[in-house]
Amino acid sequence: MMVSSEVSPWARSGGLADVLGALPGALAELGHEVAVVVPRYMNAADAPTSKIIDSLPVPFGAGEIPVGVWAGTKQIGPGSVTHYFVENAELYGAEGRGPGLYGNQQGDYPDNDIRFAVFPRAALEISRRIFHADVFHCHDWQAALLPAFLRETLAGDPDFAGAKTLFTIHNLGYQGLFPASRYPEIGLPRHLFNPEQLEFWGQINFMKAGIVFSDAVSTVSRRYAEEIQTEPFGFGLDGLLRHRSAVLSGILNGVDYTRWNPATDPHIAANYSPENLAGKLECKRALLKEMGLPASMMDRPLIGIVSRFAEQKGFDLLAPIAQRIFARGAGLVVLGDGDAVLEQMFLGFVRDFPNQAAVRIGFNDPLAHRIEAGSDIFLMPSRYEPCGLNQIYSLKYGTVPVVRATGGLDDTIDESTGFKFPDYNKDSLLAAVAWACDAWVSREEWAARMVRGMRKDFSWEPSALAYSELYQRL
Repeated sequence: MMVSSEVSPWARSGGLADVLGALPGALAELGHEVAVVVPRYMNAADAPTSKIIDSLPVPFGAGEIPVGVWAGTKQIGPGSVTHYFVENAELYGAEGRGPGLYGNQQGDYPDNDIRFAVFPRAALEISRRIFHADVFHCHDWQAALLPAFLRETLAGDPDFAGAKTLFTIHNLGYQGLFPASRYPEIGLPRHLFNPEQLEFWGQINFMKAGIVFSDAVSTVSRRYAEEIQTEPFGFGLDGLLRHRSAVLSGILNGVDYTRWNPATDPHIAANYSPENLAGKLECKRALLKEMGLPASMMDRPLIGIVSRFAEQKGFDLLAPIAQRIFARGAGLVVLGDGDAVLEQMFLGFVRDFPNQAAVRIGFNDPLAHRIEAGSDIFLMPSRYEPCGLNQIYSLKYGTVPVVRATGGLDDTIDESTGFKFPDYNKDSLLAAVAWACDAWVSREEWAARMVRGMRKDFSWEPSALAYSELYQRL
């Protein structure tokens, strides 16, 4: 049973949803029976499910909270995937909240601690009543209390005898921190609020619960599994992760090549492949037109960015060097949103370099595909990156990545397919971008680099096999 706050395409804020959209099917192909439990936010109404339980009582603290359960099953290969959506209008409905899964423009929802304490507790009741799980695979802080409920609240319960837990950290930077005063509301025994278990510098830490109480812990690349055991990347939990290092592993995320493949992509101007790259030029020409940049940019390297605008992503390094990048004649197309300061920085590039920079604020999936297909270079200067997916999409689209050598970026890009810079500073980034722009001029060598990247295989099958072996060991 996968327990996650997101699943593509019905509940998405980032890469977590894409993992939950693809990994269960890859596991079913190996013969597993997989359940995916997710809250029924308003977008989940589009999922092909029907209501199977009107009111499932979820024990919580001294009382109960009723939830509805919607379900839909799909046979995939020798296995199956069943999606269970946990319905509670007060906790997961849109009224008074808006479309955001975790917050709105005013900030995080004030009851997120309750929302993501009830949710994993409900998943356990779904296992008890409907889908008896051998392994609970919990994803990120929103599902992290499940192992604590299982080991403490349900200790000795015969319905869960022998059940094991795997907790996957998708991004250690988001831990689910709440004031200590909220502890009585999350339904766990008071004695767990101590520095060895749920307490973290005077606050409740949901992610810490997942790390402490799970039978095994994983994260989404080999390099990131090493990095989070160090102070710069551990966000205060590096000591705990070193303590649990014997059960900590890194399994690289795969990508869904049915959605991200220039040979079949319906969103791009022309399809192309390693055997015939002609369509790539058509995609660049169409992207320049769509973004309002001059056709003369066909003769200059075009850099693409598709990202959340967050401190983690490293775009603060661009401000002091942008003028020098544009002075080289390079173009820049950007899609994303988030931090208001970074949004204004990118919009400032458009104002100062109108014939070289174009920005779209927001998220637009078809445009994301067209930027991957139409750009020459894809930029990911991340401060840290647990796995990253866009650099893998970029390889497939022959869009050569420039990345910082961290986490999954370091695991997936090598010098034959892209450009890496080691140090998190503006000079290191500028040197890597200059290196890529200079290399772009040698068209034959550049095409060879593109083709090498396009032929790399980061499909889900190897990752699903690694998870399958880990489940068997548990």
